[in-house]
Amino acid sequence: MPQRFAILALMLWVGFVSAQQTTSDTYLLDGGYFYGSILRHNKDISHLIRNHPQGLMLGFSKKTFGEKAWQQRYNYPDYGISFVYHDPLYDVLGSNMGVYAHLNFYFLKRNLSFKIGQGIAYNTNPFHLDNNPKNTAYGSRLLGAAYGMLQYKKDRLFGPVGVYAGLSLFHYSNGNFRAPNTSTNTVAGNIGLTYSLTSEENEQNYVHLDSLPKVSEAIKLNLMIRGGLNESDYVNLGQHPFVVFSAYADKRLTALNSITLGGEFFISEFLRKEIAYVSIAFPGGTVSGEEDHKRVGLFMGHELHINTFAVITQLGYYVYYPYDFEGRTYLRAGLKYRISNQLFCAATLKTHGAKAEAIEFGLGIRI
Repeated sequence: MPQRFAILALMLWVGFVSAQQTTSDTYLLDGGYFYGSILRHNKDISHLIRNHPQGLMLGFSKKTFGEKAWQQRYNYPDYGISFVYHDPLYDVLGSNMGVYAHLNFYFLKRNLSFKIGQGIAYNTNPFHLDNNPKNTAYGSRLLGAAYGMLQYKKDRLFGPVGVYAGLSLFHYSNGNFRAPNTSTNTVAGNIGLTYSLTSEENEQNYVHLDSLPKVSEAIKLNLMIRGGLNESDYVNLGQHPFVVFSAYADKRLTALNSITLGGEFFISEFLRKEIAYVSIAFPGGTVSGEEDHKRVGLFMGHELHINTFAVITQLGYYVYYPYDFEGRTYLRAGLKYRISNQLFCAATLKTHGAKAEAIEFGLGIRI
């Protein structure tokens, strides 16, 4: 069934190429093959590393030519959607089929590209206590998925057809939405073809301004609430809601960069359940059952602005930490979208090193 799905996607892609050959828009199609290895980032996935994963990548991108300032600042990137079929060749893990939004950045006279994608994948054989207990990597069918590709790329090498080759990293995790969730990371070599849907003589010229407008702002206050569902690593304790209240200052330094500093208050119901379970399951241990499940953290971070989006990275430290869960430091990474000058929303992944705690969805105001 997964192989048929991948073949169908390839046929639709080829058909789309044929249908779009006369378009005047500046679009680019790509398709390729990858072959690699699952990284042993966690000893708990050792039993799942049996073969070398392989798969199929398809992409549809729109080229930019500098009509907007952000396009010039990032050297005229491409953006679009992509599909990845990832087969680890081990039935316990199943196969992953994902749809992504991607950005493709160019370097070295546009011969080197770095493509990043973020999306959602469907797993064909997730963990099941009775039917598939060995799959400790994926506790749910729906997974958060991301990839990065560094590659040599040469468009229009043979008429509208170009080539690319390079290295890729594929990540799959449900962010502890459902346990277990040890996740996987695959590093792979990839090779493929590109197809330009616009003739070279009809393609737009790149817009270039000698000086781009500078961006700098005063310090702003941000108030934000995040939430979602997650589950303890102890299987069958159930999914529970969590909420995070954050207050932080941001300073816009340039058109591309902001720094942030603030604090937050965590209410995590899965920890309350875990504390109660551990105190009963391991009597006489270090957990009494009376520990508070709430936490308080301080964090600093950076925002990389790409048009109305920003890539968020943060490093935090718990100053109130009554129950030991994966250490005092935590990381957060994700995307923020500016709805208006004051309102914004975000989707982020909070982790402790390589161990995910939660996928967070948030809404905030900047004043």
